[in-house]
Amino acid sequence: MSPFALSIVLILFTVSTNAAAQIMLKRGMMQLGPLDQLGSNPVWIVFGIVFQPWVFIGLCTFVISMASHLVVLSRVQLSFAYPFLSLAYVIVGVYAYFVFGEDVGALRIAGFALIVGGTILISMS
Repeated sequence: MSPFALSIVLILFTVSTNAAAQIMLKRGMMQLGPLDQLGSNPVWIVFGIVFQPWVFIGLCTFVISMASHLVVLSRVQLSFAYPFLSLAYVIVGVYAYFVFGEDVGALRIAGFALIVGGTILISMS
């Protein structure tokens, strides 16, 4: 595998883990419910959030994503790598529509298309 192809694979891994972390955090917060149920002590609220299993796994996944991103940054220019992270918006939006039943209207779909198109243009540079 060429160094460029390996960089693209690493970038897509970073994007995927970033999106997965967001989805896990959302799932965890949905299970947790309104934060006022955790009491009024801010310390207990933070502990309640962080140690909710889906939130905890999501935070760990973010660490993996950031470690992968650091590897990417050691290989390619920031102005090339960073825009790819916007693809996570598209992944999360599609997942939210199909799994969480969130409303994704025409404007969001157009925005997703622009993100994908822009990322393709950047990847060709």
